[in-house]
Amino acid sequence: MNKKHIIIAVILITALLIFNNILHDIYMKMVSSPSSVQTTTNTEQISAQKLFDKTWKIIKKSYYDTNMNEQDWYRWKEHYQGKIKTEDDAYVAINTMLASLNDPYSKFMSKKEFAELNSSIASKITGIGVNIFSNAGKIMILNVIEGTPANTAGLKTGDIIFAVDKKEVSGMTISDVAGLVRGPENSMVELTVLRNDKKITKNIKRKEIKIKTVKSSVDKNIGYIQIMSFIGSTTSNEFLEALEKTQKTDGLILDLRGNPGGLLPNAVFIANLFIPEGKIVSVVGRNGFKQDLSAQKTNFTINKPLIVLIDHSSASASEILSGALKDYNKAKLVGTTTYGKGMVQEVLALPNETGLNLTIAKYLTPKGTDINKKGIEPDISVDLTLDDLKQNRDSQLLTAKKMMNDILKEDK
Repeated sequence: MNKKHIIIAVILITALLIFNNILHDIYMKMVSSPSSVQTTTNTEQISAQKLFDKTWKIIKKSYYDTNMNEQDWYRWKEHYQGKIKTEDDAYVAINTMLASLNDPYSKFMSKKEFAELNSSIASKITGIGVNIFSNAGKIMILNVIEGTPANTAGLKTGDIIFAVDKKEVSGMTISDVAGLVRGPENSMVELTVLRNDKKITKNIKRKEIKIKTVKSSVDKNIGYIQIMSFIGSTTSNEFLEALEKTQKTDGLILDLRGNPGGLLPNAVFIANLFIPEGKIVSVVGRNGFKQDLSAQKTNFTINKPLIVLIDHSSASASEILSGALKDYNKAKLVGTTTYGKGMVQEVLALPNETGLNLTIAKYLTPKGTDINKKGIEPDISVDLTLDDLKQNRDSQLLTAKKMMNDILKEDK
């Protein structure tokens, strides 16, 4: 990286730090008791009853809907008072209480689940190195990460996971299957997959997978950058590296398909690279408190033609980025309508090494659009079919490349 790019990187990293401070202030104002986004494990050990009581209190003070889904929140405290004896009792009671909010994003995390979240933020997990998705009840391999045990074992895109350690997984959720595949480093997992209607069994040693959330490539004069998640603490720096690798291209394709979201500062930071001024996102918390997150002035703005790929799995931070780019006419969106997750969660470390992912606000696009349960529609609608996947054909990316070539020809 030359001197000019080092200076640019320093400026942008400084901007990211500013955004982190702004977000911290927002959380401080939106919750009744001071708290911020936390991922550090709380090793304090308390009784199961006290864990429930503490969680009840946090939800009451911090949940974005002060009406608590039109219910008397005290009823839960009265219902479980003196009845919680074991850890399992606490987990059941807390999950039952959260379910009454009818909010799919507010979740209690057990010790194991919270540890997995922290590993995701640290951009590393222990597993075999595959990304999976669900199709008609079948768990399929979306891609295999290069240089991982799965890659060495010969697993391929399109393989259907039939069983893990001889346990059939048909009908299981993606999360449940992922939990079976992951495990302690250097332990073995037996994976049975279906490929062309034939069963193939692989014994694979789990390893620490260092997750790269951003990857890039160049096709002639078009740069391609895929952001697989915004959860990693290194995502913004990885994006800067991708920009460096694609700097000599005339146009850019940004792929947010399958990206479930992650950390809000990452999305805002990347949006700021394309949007030099104005609101990037508005966050609306308890009692209607509203905070606009605006672009920070820098000496660096990306002015290349931009096309963004989206699909139904593009959610949360992906929608913040794509929504801002669309509102400012900075990009054409290609693919299918996004997921429609317009809510903001705060991650809290609870005693006993557990955690809570709690909805504390909703967000609006720069034009004030609430996309929750609606999603963001593409400018050009293109479906990616199962047949495309089997033939290793990406019709959405091919469409984006054709559009970009047409744009670049017009600019000449």
